[in-house]
Parts: sequence; C-alpha cells; structure tokens
Amino acid sequence: MKKELVQEWMTADPITVQPDTTLPEAHQIMSNEEIRRLPVVDEDGRLVGIVTLGDVRGAQPSPATSLSIWEMNFLMSSLTVERIMTPDPICVQPQQTIGEVARIMLENRISGLPVTDGEGHLLGIITESDIFSMVVLHEWSEGQSPE
Repeated sequence: MKKELVQEWMTADPITVQPDTTLPEAHQIMSNEEIRRLPVVDEDGRLVGIVTLGDVRGAQPSPATSLSIWEMNFLMSSLTVERIMTPDPICVQPQQTIGEVARIMLENRISGLPVTDGEGHLLGIITESDIFSMVVLHEWSEGQSPE
C-alpha cells in the first residue's frame, strides 16, 4: 500500500483560481464545489499558491466589527486570493509514493498537497481523503468487513 503512486490516487485537473480572484468568488467556488482548498495558478498554469477554506474564513471580518454591512462587503470584494494565499506551497510529484506523501503531510500538519510537474505546472491535488479512500479500498475491498 505504501508503494502506491500519487498519480493513481490524486484528483487530476483540480478546480483552480488565479491570484486576482476575489475572496467572495473563492468562497463561493469552495461552497458550490464542496472543496476545502483551491490551488492558485498563473496564466500559464504554474502553481503560485494555495488558499484554504480556513484562510478564507480567517480573512472575513469578525461579527463584532463596527463596520456596516456595506463597508464589509466593499472591503471583502476588494480583497484578492493573492493577499491571503500560502505562496509557493509544498508540492509533490505524480511518481512519488503515497507513503512519502503521507509522511510529508504528517510532518507539516497539512491535509492536501498540490501535484506538479518538473516545471511547476499543476497536474492535480492529493488530500487526506484520497489517501483514506485508498486505505479503505485496499483493506476492505476483498469482501472483508471492518472490525
């Protein structure tokens, strides 16, 4: 199981945004697509960052703010993903093993990693959910039931 390759389990061609995407747009994409992270790519498809649902929520104003709803909406609509993303995130290659990637995730306390080629072009994303799916399918796919 540790020898399975990232390319076999990653989500290929994930939904992405560009650095100038506004925060409300990114949040809407995450909500509509039911995803928790968005790779940020430039016009050439090279990865420049990643933004998570936690980043988006952390950038939203506190309910205790003294700003009016109009002021909050104006400020939020002018805030772009580029301002809150993690630039140059840790990436993995499609030929790496799931075991290697799981170790990277654990050591860095992150739940998803962009998958790139040698030139930084985004190929996919691998998440804890993908790895968990692999484990479940391997352990219980042969008619065994979890105990």
